[in-house]
Amino acid sequence: MRSKWQNVGMALTERPVSTPAYTPTDEVPGIVAAVKAAYATGRTRTLGWREAQLDGLDRMLDLEAERLLNALAADVGKPSLEAYATDIGIVRGEIKDLRKNTAKWMKPRKASLALNSRPGKGYLVAEPYGVSLIIGPWNYPVQLIIEPLAAAIAAGNAAIIKPSEVAPATSAALAELIPRYLDSEAIAVVQGDAPVATALLAERYDHVFFTGSTAVGRIVYEAAAKNLTPVTLELGGKSPVIVDDSVNVDVAAHRIAWGKWLNAGQTCIAPDYVLVSEAKRDELVSAIGAAFEEFAAGTTPADNADYGSIVNSRHTERIGRMLDEHGGTVAVGGHYDPATRYVDPTVIVDPDLNSPLMQEEIFGPVLPVITAASVEAAIEFVNEREKPLALYVFSENDEVTDHVIANTSAGGTVINHVLLHCGPGELPFGGVGESGIGRYHGESGFEEFSNMRAVLKKPTRPDVKLLYPPYTAKKEKLIRRFL
Repeated sequence: MRSKWQNVGMALTERPVSTPAYTPTDEVPGIVAAVKAAYATGRTRTLGWREAQLDGLDRMLDLEAERLLNALAADVGKPSLEAYATDIGIVRGEIKDLRKNTAKWMKPRKASLALNSRPGKGYLVAEPYGVSLIIGPWNYPVQLIIEPLAAAIAAGNAAIIKPSEVAPATSAALAELIPRYLDSEAIAVVQGDAPVATALLAERYDHVFFTGSTAVGRIVYEAAAKNLTPVTLELGGKSPVIVDDSVNVDVAAHRIAWGKWLNAGQTCIAPDYVLVSEAKRDELVSAIGAAFEEFAAGTTPADNADYGSIVNSRHTERIGRMLDEHGGTVAVGGHYDPATRYVDPTVIVDPDLNSPLMQEEIFGPVLPVITAASVEAAIEFVNEREKPLALYVFSENDEVTDHVIANTSAGGTVINHVLLHCGPGELPFGGVGESGIGRYHGESGFEEFSNMRAVLKKPTRPDVKLLYPPYTAKKEKLIRRFL
């Protein structure tokens, strides 16, 4: 059915924001050199420095929360509750976890040695890489800068961060606030667009952390490869939802709909498309539409303060082109307006698989629902495409969920919900294949920004001559026996 929201006048408008002062490209080499000099003093390696910076980050998010929430509203139209939960609250939880455990994770870790390596002691030392470049995206412009920065700090690194210019109010706020609360010599903020990013990537770092699209991730990877710099790439892709016939339709519909409503679908792990049998398809689609109406609470999404806007007119037009060329059936929503940065929460049934809607990451509140003959057919559909950042399974049958996990590959998976695996610090977050390289959050983040250095300590006595020339038949016999 066509949405009753189709012809409603939009309440959101293109919000005017001041353009932040971009860092001149010719200043970038000096900024990088200054941060390297600060790292060379050795202070970032100390536990005291790390804890003080983590405390400063947490204090900034606490005391400056309203400033940041206002910036998020200006940039992405985020409702206050949603913005606090995803860009402030979850980040403070991550910082507190790092603060609690950094001292423990810094300690050398004993390694058990095989008999042929004895006598001796083996252990791992977590040493910082050095200076990390962190480039963030616009969709969660606080979370996806501060969480990797906190991990870099916990691991003892200095850092240069570049917030997204597509979220200018947030970028400007971070550029102003971070030097107030952190060591401004060892942690620098650089603002700018593509030329500034290019100038940054021309410099040499010890580690590069990038969150964004796969296309730009390739550019970052190529630039880092020139210096063999290790990289973490948090990318995206098309995250599928497999719905089994045993599903609780009402619960699944609410949770899938929430995954598309949150941040107006502008989430790298948002459900990108649903695979469901013909027997359950229409019931699920109807329930998702009902969930959207329930979320709107008697208004329309366009007039609802709990529904965000698309980041800018250009991205709205991009989503609009997908809606114009999908080749399927619009079951819910379908309206968009670039002038007001608005796109309906939309469900499209059985779109053309060659359309942009099914070939590109949607990054918006549009949900294709595809008829799959069986769970096995859904698995085959997923495996014919690039490995996703996230895969979601809705089923009341453990054998089905186990079978899907065993026969697919994804950066992360949630059973009977969406998105929530990115929260717990105990669960490493990251992609696989085209959806990313590396993992972070919690201890995984500490290790992602560390060189886990292997150390073997041997006593000087006894000095076993077995490996020294001259090589004899007796020595070779012993080597063959024990190695």
